[in-house]
Amino acid sequence: MFTLLLALIYLAFISLGLPDSLLGSAWPVMRVALDVPSHFAGIISMIIAGGTIVSSLLSDLMTRKLGAARVTAFSVGTTALALWGFSVSDSLGALCLWAVPYGLGAGAVDAALNNYVALHYAARHMSWLHGFWGVGASVSPYIMGAALANNGGWHGGYRTVSLIQIGLTALLFLSIPLWNMAGARKKAQAEPAAALRLLNVPQALRIPGVPAILLAFLAYCAMETTTGLWASTYLVDARGVHPETAARFASLFYLGITAGRFLNGFIAEPVGDKRLIRYGGGIMLLGTVLVMLPLASPNLALGGLLIIGLGCAPVYPSIIHATPSNFGRENSQAIVGIQMAAAYTGSTFMPPLFGLLSKAAGLGLYPYYLALFVLLLLVMTERVNQVTRDRRLEQRFSRDSRYKHGGS
Repeated sequence: MFTLLLALIYLAFISLGLPDSLLGSAWPVMRVALDVPSHFAGIISMIIAGGTIVSSLLSDLMTRKLGAARVTAFSVGTTALALWGFSVSDSLGALCLWAVPYGLGAGAVDAALNNYVALHYAARHMSWLHGFWGVGASVSPYIMGAALANNGGWHGGYRTVSLIQIGLTALLFLSIPLWNMAGARKKAQAEPAAALRLLNVPQALRIPGVPAILLAFLAYCAMETTTGLWASTYLVDARGVHPETAARFASLFYLGITAGRFLNGFIAEPVGDKRLIRYGGGIMLLGTVLVMLPLASPNLALGGLLIIGLGCAPVYPSIIHATPSNFGRENSQAIVGIQMAAAYTGSTFMPPLFGLLSKAAGLGLYPYYLALFVLLLLVMTERVNQVTRDRRLEQRFSRDSRYKHGGS
């Protein structure tokens, strides 16, 4: 039963990744058809990100009221509807309207599924879960490319992914009894209902370590998204790499993340979340140094992108999986939702900020900008580790004191 449910969750995460790379792969054709400037893609992506942030912050309330199964089903259904809306839109205004449910659906399912896996499954499954997201994000450009090649146009690409999402929505609604059965099996191990707390953002921020983990998540997602978005431009304009070669090696960054997450699943449990984050950050830093080296040959910079991707692989799933341990199972759903909001904030605003800074300082700033976020990630995660160590020592001291007092 738990294996079947896990397979369904993996499928849901492939579905979650499918829409994420559609806009980028279709936009060169879309902007011509819509007769809008190239940078207008940023308007649509910002609206999607805004909806994702809002639904991430509301995910704790929704999941407690409806349960992870219903939140997942409704959210995937909302995304499917939005994708269908994209497939029948012929104006920027219509796309912007459909971008609202597009983002709202993505944030809630992301937070609900991440927390569910963090609570009920081993660390290796969290890594594989995010590896399956990479599968979805990698497949959708091929779906869009096939639609464009077969005269279906970008409308056909969105329609195909929408139909896939509609099918998954039906499957998720049919599977709700399976989630309920799994929940009943876990009930004996769960926290008492009285211990579960509904946290708002100010309350969550007062928990020691939460501000630090939010900064760490923002830094990680800023680093990952900036690396992917600007890699080709940096290689071509700052290092003189041929555009086709630059595009190929920039794609290796995403291959490194996806392959690394599947491989990471085999070592996640013996190594542990904290060390995986530490090792991943160190590998990311090594990769940025290779990109940074001012050598005539760009070969080290090209390899550095793959190394950065491999370093990125364990960080996101490990931070999520460690949340119940770091902050308590009763707080994890609220904190995971806020972490998702911090993640989307970093991935939405930090890459455009680099674009503005590069106009003044040049594209040579790229590896230094990335290194800044890697260092912030490492400092903040070590801060969280210190807070959790102090909390556990305090709890142990309190238990020992009560024991000695009771025996005296």
